[in-house]
Amino acid sequence: MNIFDKNSKKYPVNKTEEEWRAELGEERYTILRKAGTEYPHTGKYNLHFEKGRYVCGACKVPLFDSEAKFESNCGWPSFDKAIEGTIEYRRDTSHGMIRTETLCANCGSHLGHIFEDGPTETGVRYCINSLSMDFENE
Repeated sequence: MNIFDKNSKKYPVNKTEEEWRAELGEERYTILRKAGTEYPHTGKYNLHFEKGRYVCGACKVPLFDSEAKFESNCGWPSFDKAIEGTIEYRRDTSHGMIRTETLCANCGSHLGHIFEDGPTETGVRYCINSLSMDFENE
């Protein structure tokens, strides 16, 4: 599935798919630009709890503060809130489900999904691919 087509929204960071592929490498490109997903319990940030910020793996804009991360046992990094204005939401009907996809509001790259089953007071769980992010220490 290619989430980016000729009718796509223009983002502040806008590159051709060829530029993204060359910059990201095949594995990250598949997740960030083709809405792929990594296998559960395999991502380097799944059980990562250092202090700092998680940034978009494509454009490096900050997405989540480490204080928002929690262990959900779902197999992917989970957060209960994003940095305001950094996430775009899109209805996703792939795989026979209705979900809400999360994308970087700065470059339009696929991050993961958000669910309304979070255990914290926000009630939400951002389920994000490790390959969609990088981490910056405090």
